[in-house]
Amino acid sequence: MKIDSAVIKTLSLDPAKTTVAKHGGSGFSTTAKITTTLRDGTEKIFFMKTGKGKDAEVMYAGEHASLNAIHTVPSLCPASFAHGPLEDAAGGAFLVTDFLDMGGTSSGGEKWSGMSLAAKLAKLHTTPAPIPEGFSKPVFGFPVPTCCGDTEQPNDYTESWADFYGQHRLLAILKKSERTNGKDPTLRSLVEMTVTKTVPRLLGDHHLNKGKGVTPVVVHGDLWSGNKGRGRIGGTGAVEDVVFDPSACYAHSEYELGIMRMFGGFGGSFLKDYHEICPKTEPVDEYEDRVNLYELYHHLNHHAIFGGGYKSGAASIMRALHRNPSGRRRPFYTGIAQGFLPYHTPVISIVRQFVKSRNQEAYNELSIYAKRSLESAEESAMSRFEEIGKAEGLINGAEIGHGRMMEL
Repeated sequence: MKIDSAVIKTLSLDPAKTTVAKHGGSGFSTTAKITTTLRDGTEKIFFMKTGKGKDAEVMYAGEHASLNAIHTVPSLCPASFAHGPLEDAAGGAFLVTDFLDMGGTSSGGEKWSGMSLAAKLAKLHTTPAPIPEGFSKPVFGFPVPTCCGDTEQPNDYTESWADFYGQHRLLAILKKSERTNGKDPTLRSLVEMTVTKTVPRLLGDHHLNKGKGVTPVVVHGDLWSGNKGRGRIGGTGAVEDVVFDPSACYAHSEYELGIMRMFGGFGGSFLKDYHEICPKTEPVDEYEDRVNLYELYHHLNHHAIFGGGYKSGAASIMRALHRNPSGRRRPFYTGIAQGFLPYHTPVISIVRQFVKSRNQEAYNELSIYAKRSLESAEESAMSRFEEIGKAEGLINGAEIGHGRMMEL
């Protein structure tokens, strides 16, 4: 495998002392490991993604900015060094970051060290976002568009969090869904109702924190269990809790929790430890509703990308928030918990195996298991549950596992 001239020039590498080899895999990119000897004689390892077309350029520009925004918290994620168009492959683009050596122990065999992921994330979420040029205070948005999956997200700077979330997340993803899945008057009506009524009620600046609003902070933006792990940044040093493949923006800290809840993987004392450092926003009794509202975006995004049962999950959230704005857990979420539980542990186990090894055998195993889980869930939903909330939860639980497998 030959390293592109643009990468050599941008990183000032010596071609005679640089090798590149395919490493891992990605649904959107070709991935590789670059090993080079620097001028001072030290060895340096990089991780590189390459792709084709304008979409790859946008994705890599967003990931580059996202990684470096998150990297303000020491050892939370790899640093990004460069991105841009390839020279030797017309229409191609690249991204070069720190190499992340994934594993549960360091080379000496000791356990990981440093801050826990909960503490690192809380530190990120209690640090005000930088003030963009032309503004006098932090605002919501991001310097460049970012991609959640293959969805390009607009991040125009906005002073109101409710306006940003309603316009640049919910209505924006509805437009993409209509482009990929066709017009859906019912879904559009639900989303528009949510944007005009539910979002201002729960997220309005006059409402949050007793009228003080929320301070924009950097969020990862796509923090499901497959985008976190333990590893050594740069392939050296101690093993740390790390995150990767971000889709960052300057947002309300609780926005991060929506996808974390949707896919799980942050159990135990994680949220307790996190909220000891980053408290829940006032009013606390609406915390559950806010997280449900943030989870909604990811159901809509998965519907836009994959179609299928994610639409019913999104509709259930919107109807529940409109019908019963009390902060209590509702039958739909009980259904997810009860329906997905029989499949959650083995599916997540195989997901972790695939993310760690990136090999075809693990991919095939996950694909087969996820499809069987979906079939079993649909059959069980017909025979075991009469309540529509439980049936929806069961089917959606299995489709969540299947959808994330397809994204990987």
